[in-house]
Amino acid sequence: MLAIRLQRIGKKNRPSYRVVVSEHKRDLYGRHNEILGNYDPVAIPKTISLKADRIKYWLSVGAQPSATVHNLLVKQGVIEGKKVRAWRPKKKAEETKEAAPAPKAEAPKEQTPAEAPKIDGA
Repeated sequence: MLAIRLQRIGKKNRPSYRVVVSEHKRDLYGRHNEILGNYDPVAIPKTISLKADRIKYWLSVGAQPSATVHNLLVKQGVIEGKKVRAWRPKKKAEETKEAAPAPKAEAPKEQTPAEAPKIDGA
């Protein structure tokens, strides 16, 4: 499956991103099929340059945009639709709810008769 996603470039504390299309299992910094644009979130104002015709082509072929790229495409008017949540909530909050189930009512325990003391016959 092809994915349209961001590839970080730039210096430390000065990120900029390429919008690339590549196989979704491939290393993010490895080979990519095509560069579709650039995104600079640090510049004032933020600069976004996209090749809209090529993005539409790759979407028609079946490439899936990442959540962040999807939001950029909606903002630029390349595709129609609503923005999606780009981050996932932490799983720790969900795990604590699952790890602590509701207390169960204790079943009555069977009481065994007390053993009589053994008397040794003399």
